Amino acid sequence: MAESAFLQIHAHDHVSVALRDVEPGEAFVLNERSIVAKEKIPKGHKMALCHLTVGDHVMKYGAPIGHLISDVPEGGHVHAHNLVTNLSGKLDYTYQPVALSEKNNADETLPQFFEGYVRTHGEVGIRNEIWIINTVGCINKVAERLAAAAHARFAGQGVDGVYHFAHPYGCSQLGGDLLYTQKALAGLVSHPNAAGVLVLGLGCENNRIQDFLPHLGQYDQQRILFLQVQSVQDEWEEGMAKIEQLVEQARQDRRQTVSVAKLKVGLKCGGSDGFSGITANPLIGAVSDLLVANGATSLLTEVPEMFGAETILMDRAKNEEVFHKIVHLINSFKDYYTRHNQVIYENPSPGNKEGGITTLEEKSLGCTQKGGHSTVQDVLAYGDVSVNAGLNLVEAPGNDMVSVTALIDAGAHIVLFSTGRGTPLGGAVPTLKIATNSTLASQKPHWIDFDAGRLLTGSTQYDLAAELYRQIIDVASGKTMTKNEQNAFREIAIFKDGVTL
Repeated sequence: MAESAFLQIHAHDHVSVALRDVEPGEAFVLNERSIVAKEKIPKGHKMALCHLTVGDHVMKYGAPIGHLISDVPEGGHVHAHNLVTNLSGKLDYTYQPVALSEKNNADETLPQFFEGYVRTHGEVGIRNEIWIINTVGCINKVAERLAAAAHARFAGQGVDGVYHFAHPYGCSQLGGDLLYTQKALAGLVSHPNAAGVLVLGLGCENNRIQDFLPHLGQYDQQRILFLQVQSVQDEWEEGMAKIEQLVEQARQDRRQTVSVAKLKVGLKCGGSDGFSGITANPLIGAVSDLLVANGATSLLTEVPEMFGAETILMDRAKNEEVFHKIVHLINSFKDYYTRHNQVIYENPSPGNKEGGITTLEEKSLGCTQKGGHSTVQDVLAYGDVSVNAGLNLVEAPGNDMVSVTALIDAGAHIVLFSTGRGTPLGGAVPTLKIATNSTLASQKPHWIDFDAGRLLTGSTQYDLAAELYRQIIDVASGKTMTKNEQNAFREIAIFKDGVTL
């Protein structure tokens, strides 16, 4: 009999997770009991540990992940054909705080400093790049060609590179939809990983430079320059001249030793599988706790993937004011679904389901583990920049590109991105990919930066958390480039909720 083909996460769970593909008739010992698989259980999927009947609430992670719509025998496959969500409608929440202490997580054996670029207003960057941010999608190609020419000329000469991030918005948008675009772009313009930014406008768009400027607030006029291409005869000559001016300014910046407390790290998962909530997400949570204990900031988003696990975060709110902010965050996103006549509690990803995740609450219970066990210090509206150290929640959907961009707008210097299915995606900042399983890590080494699947083969969470923490410091200090940087995979996507004329 095999003993290592399944993992029971919590003592109260009704299901275990297959660590490999299991065939019908295979026998296993789990908790000193012999169990025979009654049907094929794909890797990452759930097997019933006892006989379950219609209406039973199935437990995983020690919490209910849905109820059964048909009987399941011991050793049976529990998935979308027999398990559905328990969630429905909006809920009432009660403030029930739990006592937490971040400083208990401090580990003085880990690095307390990194080498970063201190900007004029005291913010710290981990890259010395020039960014071209266009106010409207009509000039994506102008920005792209300028970035390519400037990168070829200036990269490695005092700056790390020149980059542009295409998007289709900035015109024919109204009200809050245009505001989303303006806030997202303003967050990029102000991001400290950019030593210099050329804001490129067309001149006739809704988001003209003069209309965009108020969203920047106070800004460094030597670090941020503007060019409206309709107003000049030769945008190439004018654009290259302004970029050269930005490069000269950026060359004056040097890395210097700064506290880890200045670091802001985004927490994200995408292309999840049945191991996401077992390996990579808890590992990210452990690293988040280590960073927070040293005064750093962690940023957690994907609001729909908090549904079903939101009370875990609410109970960790710093105070009642933050608790009510979390309630508003959750309910406003449910209203967004309802406003568009969509089902609130749906796990729509075929990849998630193929990887073994059945219901939204199952996904949420795994997803929220990226936030570790720290106190929730603040809740940020879409496009807002974090100002309070510690764990912050960020308003954004689950979509990978949109949520990664929202984390960057909130100030993330680096994004920790767990994946079980694999994705080459990279954001505007270093996007460190963490595989939930070692098979993915070995098959896609050109995508994956860290293998959390080793937790299933004997490595301890502490050892891997310390290793990942040190890798983050190396990335922040410029000693290591993430795979998305090596591949030049850098993208943004802006949240849209409105009418296009």
